[in-house]
Amino acid sequence: MLGKINDQRHSIYMKYGIVHIAEIMQGTFLQRRGDYPIEHLLLDSRRLIFPDTSLFFSIKGPRRDGRQFMEDLYKRGVRNFVVGDGGLEPDEEKARFPDATIVVVKDTLAALQALTAFHRQQFSLPVIGITGSNGKTIVKEWLNQLLEDDYEIVRSPKSYNSQTGVPLSVWQLNGSHELAIFEAGISRPGEMEKLEAILHPTIGVFTNIGEAHSEGFASRAEKAKEKLQLFNGSEALIYCMDQPEAAAAVEQWIEGPRLFGWGHGADAVLRIGATVTREEWTEIGAYYNGQSFVLRVPFTDEASIENALHCSSLLLYLGLTVERITERLARLTPIAMRLELKSGINHCSIINDSYSADLSSLSIALDFLFQQQQHKRRTVILSDFLESGMEEEALYREIARVLSLKKVDRLVGIGGRISAYAATMTGIFRGETSFYPSVESFTNDIHQLHFRDETILLKGARVFRFEEIDRLLSEQIHQTVMEINLNAMAANLRAYRELLLPTTKIMAMVKAFAYGSGSYEIANVLQFHGVDYLGVAYADEGVALRKSGIHMPIMVMNTENSSFDLLVEYNLEPVIYSFTLLHSFDRWLKGEGILQFPVHIELETGMNRLGFAAQEWDELAKVLPGAAFKIQSIFSHLAASEEGSQDDYTHEQAAAYFAGVKKLRSAAPYPFLQHIANSAAIIRHPQLRLDMVRLGIGLYGVDSAVSHAVQLQEVSTLKSTIAQIKRLHEGETVGYNRRGVALKNTVIATVRIGYADGYPRRLGNGTGKMWVKGRLAPVIGSVCMDMTMIDITGIPGVEEGDEVIIFGGALPVEQVAHWAGTIPYEMMTGVSQRVKRVYFEE
Repeated sequence: MLGKINDQRHSIYMKYGIVHIAEIMQGTFLQRRGDYPIEHLLLDSRRLIFPDTSLFFSIKGPRRDGRQFMEDLYKRGVRNFVVGDGGLEPDEEKARFPDATIVVVKDTLAALQALTAFHRQQFSLPVIGITGSNGKTIVKEWLNQLLEDDYEIVRSPKSYNSQTGVPLSVWQLNGSHELAIFEAGISRPGEMEKLEAILHPTIGVFTNIGEAHSEGFASRAEKAKEKLQLFNGSEALIYCMDQPEAAAAVEQWIEGPRLFGWGHGADAVLRIGATVTREEWTEIGAYYNGQSFVLRVPFTDEASIENALHCSSLLLYLGLTVERITERLARLTPIAMRLELKSGINHCSIINDSYSADLSSLSIALDFLFQQQQHKRRTVILSDFLESGMEEEALYREIARVLSLKKVDRLVGIGGRISAYAATMTGIFRGETSFYPSVESFTNDIHQLHFRDETILLKGARVFRFEEIDRLLSEQIHQTVMEINLNAMAANLRAYRELLLPTTKIMAMVKAFAYGSGSYEIANVLQFHGVDYLGVAYADEGVALRKSGIHMPIMVMNTENSSFDLLVEYNLEPVIYSFTLLHSFDRWLKGEGILQFPVHIELETGMNRLGFAAQEWDELAKVLPGAAFKIQSIFSHLAASEEGSQDDYTHEQAAAYFAGVKKLRSAAPYPFLQHIANSAAIIRHPQLRLDMVRLGIGLYGVDSAVSHAVQLQEVSTLKSTIAQIKRLHEGETVGYNRRGVALKNTVIATVRIGYADGYPRRLGNGTGKMWVKGRLAPVIGSVCMDMTMIDITGIPGVEEGDEVIIFGGALPVEQVAHWAGTIPYEMMTGVSQRVKRVYFEE
């Protein structure tokens, strides 16, 4: 068996029989239907591509059990499953999946890790393991760039470094690979030991220790000690001796490998001397093994220089000459750490993932493409694949198979290899196809391809430089943009889900253009991650979502008589909040012959905005049974759930709500949902989570409860650029009405954002500040319609065209809202529609 595994040089995944896999995992068969060959490990039912050769692990999370997705996967052709033994009903499982092979293990995650640890043991190639708080993915990708001329390399897809990501990365190993580069990340003690058993790196890179993922550790020292366990069996460790906590942890690590420390100290293996920063590159004086030399790095920021020195140290350890290292460093390019979604020409949506071209990242990008529902038509623009390690004919057949399974309508191939295989293997690529030998030939013909009303994925190898294609297809945008981090939104959703019972549903509020973040783009993400309901303000918002392919339940909060036909046509569920509305909608439904239409009943309990008041509840209970609709939920709004001083009022509201529900229960003698908790109440009033919660501003990373009970990530970053820099003499004035006065010789920058973009005039004259080059720069003068001036005096290195953060990241929206005398809701929803939204996944 082992000999066959190592001989299979042209398969991207090694084929194990299910019997052998069960032995490796120490599992038992609940039932067995043959000895199927397994090529793919599947953890997420939404990412299924190859049902015949996939093995699904039903991993149980804090809220969802993977077993609940088995029936859908079985219908889609999957026949191999791994399940945990807890709560197993053997007869029921056999009846539901008569033709399936089901392996029972004690712990499905541990079984996955055991299988991939075994797989790793079949290879004797060098493995570089990378861990640290920051820079792991950059170092991994740069090492790939620096070493790809010497080795056939396999590496972690994107940032697959978790307890499940590492196993999936290692499973890629096959006999063609000569070097592996994997990253590993942890969030709590006890995790790294498991990852070490899977990766078993021969060479380690310890990037740094910072605050990222620190909540599970008592101190940074404890976190450093835990991370170092990855290198227990390594022959060498690369690390920076200038980082006190990292260096101290390494020095206390008695059973360590051979250490290769770099830094400014005299005892550093690679000693760093003077550093000179030029316009676009940095020269670093260095001393190693009796030789003095200069490393030239094509970057100027501190993080990139640190990452480049980690890479240089590893190359020196591998024996590369200084001359070769210097030559290769010059070829380093910025890493596209994210997959971007943005508006394109002719009502298209553009997904730009044009940094690498390999099967793993293609699968990830196609998952994201398939997730988008705003257009029925899907196009992929794909370059030659240069780093697969597979025999080329098999490679392009695999690519064609993946594109077909993901229902790609049109393929545009760019490059000599993909064009050649399309020509020689007739019919290999299905659907519409076009092929071009180069990017230049494609751009010359772009207007003949008629891109319109479709989602277009750009997926190209680095050397093809798809930037020109991206520029031509993307809608030309104002340089002020709102960036939306979809990973952060998914993380916030998970953080709230962990607080809820598995039976508690989530309604995500996407009203007001999803708090300024976009509508269907956000709804697509929420639908993909299994949110139960969406909430919008008006029917036309719901109609737009339906037209964009959103099929999940949608509640409309502000129902209007003029929208009744739209509600029914697009299956939108209205909120009924008054007798006038109730009778109007009831008459309209009966006139149309429609019964049992789903509605939501709103009770007034103290917000004093919309809803049936307490004195109306008895009459409501009498009227509801004869109405032509069915109650989906009865809910109310909390007025001040985020404020501890108002808790008594919140409790009064809750008591009133429960009393109202009790009165109405006789009018709806069938199950309906109860919900009253908003984002703050989910955290501060857990007893009010009930059947469903309404997640609003918390989803976007703003903790309205100010409790810090959940670790939220800010989702939105509003940024612009500097149009011009001016130098003023003392006494000169800035802007309209000369309200900005230079009290001394002053340097100002004009930023491309104004009140027409949603930057409030209240932030003028020093009240507001923007983030430039790691510093706060105050607004000087009045905020104009399209421009705002900031004082950058004393901030070094600022140039025209530089990026300016308006809010997000180091400058939270809460802080900017505080300066403006408002709340984050207003800041976020106030960002103009003319400010383009760019969505990305890390």
